[in-house]
Amino acid sequence: MNFERGEPRMYPEIDTPALVIDLDVVRGNVTEMAKAAARHGVRLRPHIKTHKMPELALAQLEAGATGITCAKLGEAEIMADAGIDDILLAFPVWGEAKLRRLAALRERARVRVSLDSPEVAAGLARLPGPPIELLVEVDTGQHRLGRPPGRPTADLVAEIAAIPGVDVIGLLTLAGHAYHSRTPEELAETSRREGEDLVATAELCAADGIELREISVGSTPTARHVAGVAGVTEIRPGTYIFNDASMMRLGVATEQTVAARVLATVIARPTPERVVFDAGTKCLTSDGSGMPDWIRVAGRPYVHMVFLNEEHAVARLDPEHAGELPVGTRVQLIPSHACSVVNLFDVAHGVENGQVTTGLRVAARGAVR
Repeated sequence: MNFERGEPRMYPEIDTPALVIDLDVVRGNVTEMAKAAARHGVRLRPHIKTHKMPELALAQLEAGATGITCAKLGEAEIMADAGIDDILLAFPVWGEAKLRRLAALRERARVRVSLDSPEVAAGLARLPGPPIELLVEVDTGQHRLGRPPGRPTADLVAEIAAIPGVDVIGLLTLAGHAYHSRTPEELAETSRREGEDLVATAELCAADGIELREISVGSTPTARHVAGVAGVTEIRPGTYIFNDASMMRLGVATEQTVAARVLATVIARPTPERVVFDAGTKCLTSDGSGMPDWIRVAGRPYVHMVFLNEEHAVARLDPEHAGELPVGTRVQLIPSHACSVVNLFDVAHGVENGQVTTGLRVAARGAVR
């Protein structure tokens, strides 16, 4: 984010609260991750749920990404409208209404789908056209979707592969549990296991006579580590394009590489050590609450977020700074979870070289189906 005299610029022409995205930082983040993937010889398929903007997805592709990842059909449809034609739906597709939409989407884009059950696969097998490409999700520690690596997943792969009309091409995982890493060493170990567990499971599948050509791993915290695991073919980070306070806590981002901020204004100073901003859960979400400095104030490490209400953010000042930040002071808040925050705004203000240059519509905002 552009700094003047050591402090972030506050863009007085923008009314608050507002989402501000530094496009210079975005370009740097996009380039850095593309180089990391290329260095390890793996494909980059970024998850667009972080930004939900076709313009930024196209920028990722221009920088070297081979395709994109979407969570929901609605996101994928909007990206296909922008001309993007290689899409992974990293979410089980269930129900006749969604299957009809998926069939239509396949007429204008190559679409792969991840899943973890024969029931979902059986529905996908009924789609018209060539067999749909599937990746079977593996639980490498987050305990959300998927069976454990090894024999439980290999048996599931065999069961799904036996269904006529589908083509099981690989394994997929998201190491979401990496967000709880306490040290760089723990993060690196979680990343290594994420990749090695999938590779070992694919070897079991091969012994069963099922050759898998894709080992797809995800999450921004683990991406740079797991890309170097032999046998991994694809990484799917999402948050890296903007970064956030969670990435800073994990040591994979700095304040200077956080591109998305919520511009806010001090609207109350009830006590010398309490400050209230005009951006609550409807701008910042409560994701990550309870963690130290889960929301940060750029350039002001002495401000500590205490809690959010719908329209208020309440913070405390270190005692030696009591009385600072009078009513009317503008700040840049670094959110704990950039993906959720972007989905709360219709438009972001794009800035370059410290100047507001464009409005970016969050085109896939609310595309939850």
